[in-house]
Amino acid sequence: MNDASGLIDRLAVILHQTSEDHHVAYAATDGVDADWSIWYAGHLIDLGIESMVDAKLLKSDLIYLLVKADKEMNLEAPGAHWERWYAARLLGAYRN
Repeated sequence: MNDASGLIDRLAVILHQTSEDHHVAYAATDGVDADWSIWYAGHLIDLGIESMVDAKLLKSDLIYLLVKADKEMNLEAPGAHWERWYAARLLGAYRN
């Protein structure tokens, strides 16, 4: 496994955990949250995503990238494994 693939895998695990944590935080609405990207961005920063992508992140940039990844996946690869899709897009934005 090359370094980029391993990093995508590790970030995908963090994204999955963020999803689980979000569902718990929004249990009263069964995880439904129209502004999910705001919560995810803050949580990902708290979990140390900056060290994974080796960049200082603005929460607003991360929100933008999460929403962009979501829209692109729904257009280009509906049904794809979302965690890996998002991870690849996030890393691509900071590691190129």
